[in-house]
This record gives sequence, structure tokens and C-alpha cells, in this order.
Amino acid sequence: MADTLIETVRIIDGVAPLWPLHQWRLTNSALILGLPLPEFDAPAGGADRVLRIEFTADGALVTERDVGSVEPIALATSPAPHRGYPHKTAARAWLEAARATGRATGADDALLFDAEGRLIEATRWAVGWWDGETLCFPPLGLGGLKSVARSRLTEMARSGVREAVLTRDELAKRSFLACNAARGVLSVGMLDGTLIAENPRTTALATRFWNRPPA
Repeated sequence: MADTLIETVRIIDGVAPLWPLHQWRLTNSALILGLPLPEFDAPAGGADRVLRIEFTADGALVTERDVGSVEPIALATSPAPHRGYPHKTAARAWLEAARATGRATGADDALLFDAEGRLIEATRWAVGWWDGETLCFPPLGLGGLKSVARSRLTEMARSGVREAVLTRDELAKRSFLACNAARGVLSVGMLDGTLIAENPRTTALATRFWNRPPA
């Protein structure tokens, strides 16, 4: 299933506001993985929902689901090392196994680190943290997904987003956010059972996240 690309696209008020970012990632991954270039228009119309596009050499399969909760989420650190996930493909069994271990503790998702203990991402979310007024994300060179939501946040505040390394030992007293292209920007309200105060900057980003002008 490594040759099946996935895009999870939010429809709001009949449009897909992040579609240009999805299209770029899908095309870039297709080129690198030797798949034919995707040729379809931006999805549009209908109720607010989430579309899952599975793209292969044989074409695209589109399914729909409801939008999930936008309440703060709980994360649990996973002992399983991140294996590298630079392209969003259907080869996700190891990610789903890690997520299951997090959910077994009552968390919504698992936070993954590389073999050196450096934060990479959660299994379904890009995860960032605040350093004063600056929003930090792990370097993509560590092998995490080129997240559409992370790209959108970088687009929103180019001078206020940077890459930085954060290790397991440095998690305490940080304010985290989680983002993806289905549910937008959420606060991380709990990490390994410890409550985390919500940062008002996260709330401000969440409010503006979907207001992307057409390309």
C-alpha cells in the first residue's frame, strides 16, 4: 500500500479552503514515488464534511465522513520509535499500532519520537509547541510528514514559525498544539495524564485557520 497516496480534505461552506496545499503535496509525492500525476478539480459543494482521497496509478477513490470533535486532545508518549513517514500513504499499520497504545491509556493519540528521543509527530496530527510568541515544529528532515495543516500555519505566520528540536526530556512546561487538515488547530490539553494550560495563541490560530483566500 506504499503506492496508495492519501489526502484528507475538509469541506467548509461548500469549498475546500486548503486544496492548493493538498494538491501540491499529492503532486510532489506522486512525482517522487513514480505515480502518474493526479488530474482532478478541487472538491466542492455539499455539507461540511471530510473527504478521504486514495490515489493510485489506477485513479482515485473518494469517501466521506463527518467532522470530528474540536475539543482539546490528550496525547501519550509512545515507546515505539518513529520509522519515517515523508509521504502520506496507506502503509500506516505501524502508525495505527502506536495510536492504539496511546488510546489504551485513555489518550486520543500517541506522540512519536525518533531513536534519539527527538519529537517527530503524533500518528494523526502534526504537533507544535510555543516558545514565547514563536510556534515551533520538529524539523521535517527528521522524517515526519509534510503536513498540510503545518504548511497552512507557516503560511499564516511566516516570521513566527520555526523548526526546532525537542526531546522527551524537554516536554515539561511546554504548551502544545495539534493540527491536521480535517479538524484544524486544537490545543493539547493533556500529555501523559498531566493537564496542560491552553495557550491563547493557539485559540487565535484556530479561529483564523480555515480563512484561506482562494489560490
